[in-house]
Amino acid sequence: MAETAEPQTQQTDDSKHAARAERRATKLAKQIGAFAKAHGGAEGQLAHLGQMGTRIVLVGEDGGWGDLVAPSHAVAESATQKAGITVHEDFDGEFAAKVRTGPYEWSRMAGIQVGGPSNDNKG
Repeated sequence: MAETAEPQTQQTDDSKHAARAERRATKLAKQIGAFAKAHGGAEGQLAHLGQMGTRIVLVGEDGGWGDLVAPSHAVAESATQKAGITVHEDFDGEFAAKVRTGPYEWSRMAGIQVGGPSNDNKG
């Protein structure tokens, strides 16, 4: 009897995991859709983060950008498919050129460089 209980437990765990992944993909798809609506459309790129999951980098038609983190590459792919956005293999070329940055991003990037200005707003 114990032999039959194990496969049922495994199936239950697998179905719970699949349902959780589906809910997460749906939630991410809604967030992607909201971003796309706010920025006149969006495109994306998926970047593996190791055990942390997969980063979904979004670039709007207006140059605005943002990112979300999915718990796995499969969930990230599902979310972008549900949202209906174009997903690029790499973050380069014409896709990367769409990103528009402002003074905040430039000061943050410069602040992490050796000898760059600090980002503490003191001058």
